[in-house]
Amino acid sequence: MPATLTAPHFVPAAVDSPTVLVADLSSVERAVALYSSDMPTGFARRTREDDAQLCDWIIQGAVRLGLDELHLSAAYVQSYRVLKMAKLATSDQERAHRRRFANSARLTTAHEAAVITTCFVISPTREAIKRSTRPAVEGNCRCHASGWIRQRQDLDDASSSYAINCPGHNPNGTGSPISRKPVIV
Repeated sequence: MPATLTAPHFVPAAVDSPTVLVADLSSVERAVALYSSDMPTGFARRTREDDAQLCDWIIQGAVRLGLDELHLSAAYVQSYRVLKMAKLATSDQERAHRRRFANSARLTTAHEAAVITTCFVISPTREAIKRSTRPAVEGNCRCHASGWIRQRQDLDDASSSYAINCPGHNPNGTGSPISRKPVIV
């Protein structure tokens, strides 16, 4: 049985499913689609003949979720991954990620298979690559949605404070860290 996203999501029941091309999906979107498909959790690509089956599972998962949910879930995964790598993910974000992707082994398998399709089978379009850089953070963030995380080297010295860009909300470091308004990327 396929794993499905466990966070509530809207999927229109009476709408015709869109035409999905693997090339129109980024690597992370392919991983989310594979996670939601009938791909076995323990799948491992053995030969190039497996590539066609991988592409079929990607399309199946994309249609099953719907493109809007697929794009949103992929943005959540990507932002969570960069926050986790930077050791900035909050416990709220960890819980949200585990709720959405309860089977971490399946998500790892899906990521590995998606990378294979991205590097060796079908390259993503420019639009898919651009879409994969759009941030979306699920759960409370250390930057409070401002795009900047304030730090202080010395707690007794206010002049030792500085700001780092939030890899989840502001991965490119755009805007001013002085502004308290959320950064729109």
